[in-house]
Amino acid sequence: MNAEYLSRRSFLRSAGFLLGLPAFESLARVKASAAATLSAGVTASGDPLRLALLYVPNGVNVERWTPRGQGADFSLNETMLPLGEFQRDVQVVSGLEHHHGWANGDGGGDHARASATIFTGARPKKTAGTDIRAGISVDQVAARQLEGRTRFASLELSCDGVRQAGNCDSGYSCAYQFNVSWRSETQPVAPESNPRLVFERLFGRGTGGARDVAVERSNARERSLLDFLMEDASTLQKQLGRNDQRKLDEYLTGVRELERRIQQAEKFGLPKAPSHAAPSGIPESYSEHVRLMLDMMTLAFQTDSTRVATFMLAHDGSNRNFSEIGVTSGHHELSHHQNDAGKLEQIGRIDRVYMDHFAYFLKRLRDTKEANGKSLLENSMVVYCSGLSDANRHAHNNLPVILAGHGGGALQPGKHLALSSPLPMTNLYMSLLGRMGIEAERLGDSTGALQGV
Repeated sequence: MNAEYLSRRSFLRSAGFLLGLPAFESLARVKASAAATLSAGVTASGDPLRLALLYVPNGVNVERWTPRGQGADFSLNETMLPLGEFQRDVQVVSGLEHHHGWANGDGGGDHARASATIFTGARPKKTAGTDIRAGISVDQVAARQLEGRTRFASLELSCDGVRQAGNCDSGYSCAYQFNVSWRSETQPVAPESNPRLVFERLFGRGTGGARDVAVERSNARERSLLDFLMEDASTLQKQLGRNDQRKLDEYLTGVRELERRIQQAEKFGLPKAPSHAAPSGIPESYSEHVRLMLDMMTLAFQTDSTRVATFMLAHDGSNRNFSEIGVTSGHHELSHHQNDAGKLEQIGRIDRVYMDHFAYFLKRLRDTKEANGKSLLENSMVVYCSGLSDANRHAHNNLPVILAGHGGGALQPGKHLALSSPLPMTNLYMSLLGRMGIEAERLGDSTGALQGV
């Protein structure tokens, strides 16, 4: 490591000490917690344990979704037929709810609340301005305590462009509707929608020696950017009043996120280039786009580049049509079906498209083997869900939820877990965090860990 880099690191530490940023306290707690939980993020046999969270929009055709029977004696309903070969690898959970998804006096905006609450369980502040507030999401709780064990703490994917500002749903900021991962109450983690950029982030650009050169150039550009940002911050600090210190703190926190990402890249170096070719970019076909992103998630898990990933297949309220299966009306438009049989039938067909994609992902995980012969599916916990059940009623209870994978032996799949009374969906996340060895007192509105999974 060269002297210039050491000098820059010293300067960053010095600036952080002078400003006393809360980010350093938070980082210290994360590292202390991780040190106390050495088994976090691995199975009982020592294999990496992965957590994947997949989100689909606009609820489902509930009648076609709900399995028949309970416990191990259940049969898949029409929507889930693509999962037939995985029936012993999945468990359907019925009866989970997001209390903060309901209006509770805030009026319209159920699609924004569906996305904002799905992995946080927190009440989003109703605002279309910059003062957004929700809660940390389950993936980021895990990522904090697993930081330093993989090249990337987490991976965030989407098939939609990122929108972080503006009014998207009845007075709610677009930031709520286009993000499902939240690093803090005020900081959503923007997902990447271009599969080529995801590939290059994971494995670098180019091949062979050219890849090494490209990565070093990229790191050099980012280091130069860091130096510029910190110089800019040092100048600003001399000019700002006390009321502007919070904004400066947020600015520097973002800089330190970039700093940590560079450190991780330098610590682990480049992984072995996969046999999978780099995607050319965003394909015209939505189905191809979805599957490319699922391929990227599989590659990230296979190479242990990360153990935590989220994928928003489409933002809630998406009005995409599915003309390839004869559905020319928009999804959101159809979701307000008013019990029209024709519209419900088309929703059911859309649900099957998404389920086909989910089955594709499970097959990729099952067919990808660890060094010891176990599959990624055996060593993963995969949540497939939507933030609404019946979108016609904007219902945030009895959410459609599937938990797939064996969690390295920690899960008991092959059943329909039908709860006798509604429970917070965050209780499921608390259960999964516990199985990962992640310490968390609570998440959003959780009341404890869900039993029986």
